[in-house]
Amino acid sequence: MKAGRGGGAPPDTPKYGAPGSPSVRIIEVFHSVQGEGPLTGVRTTFVRTATCNLRCAWCDTPYSFGPGTPRTLASLLEEIEAHGTRYVCLTGGEPLLQRDAPAFVRAASRRGWTTVIETGGSLDVGPYLRIPRVVLSVDVKGPSSKMENRNRWSNLAKLRRTDVLKFVVGDRADYDYAKAVLRDRPCRAQKLFQPVWGSDVATLAQWVLDDRLDVRLMLQQHKHIWGDVPGR
Repeated sequence: MKAGRGGGAPPDTPKYGAPGSPSVRIIEVFHSVQGEGPLTGVRTTFVRTATCNLRCAWCDTPYSFGPGTPRTLASLLEEIEAHGTRYVCLTGGEPLLQRDAPAFVRAASRRGWTTVIETGGSLDVGPYLRIPRVVLSVDVKGPSSKMENRNRWSNLAKLRRTDVLKFVVGDRADYDYAKAVLRDRPCRAQKLFQPVWGSDVATLAQWVLDDRLDVRLMLQQHKHIWGDVPGR
């Protein structure tokens, strides 16, 4: 997988948008099937936001680090409506950096859409907990990411049974780190282990079986369908 690259990471506060009408800086919007998480295989409209405050060593979307293009909420909602999907995936980059992301998610909820928010786990998920029809997918960064010191541990206690706590596992050190988190930090969310793309999936599966972990092992289905390409 491609290593993260680019300049220094932006600050850990929601600040990106544009003056005037509520807007979100966007890299791409596309219609596909969800490739990971609890809604794997479900037809979804993806909204990929710009900028990220982390630089994971195995990041597969470094093209999202750029400034993107400001889009009004109205234009985004119109495009999603045209795809006729009941599900939206707000991803990045880091979507929680977008100042008007909560307003976007509330607007999607009012239309009856369910929004899965994929976040790197370094920012507060609190503003999204009371918005109906939201599923939070929160990463815990392990050693191979080189970002494990950025995990916001207070998020874990806030997650609900309908949310997801995701560990991207690249090697044994990541696996052991994830086990320690599960042991020491209670969390009600579904626990998901996802192998780094290109790593040994069978070995990870065997570790889970040997340790009898109550987690879900999931692959990135979209990459097995279309390959590691943007916008799919």
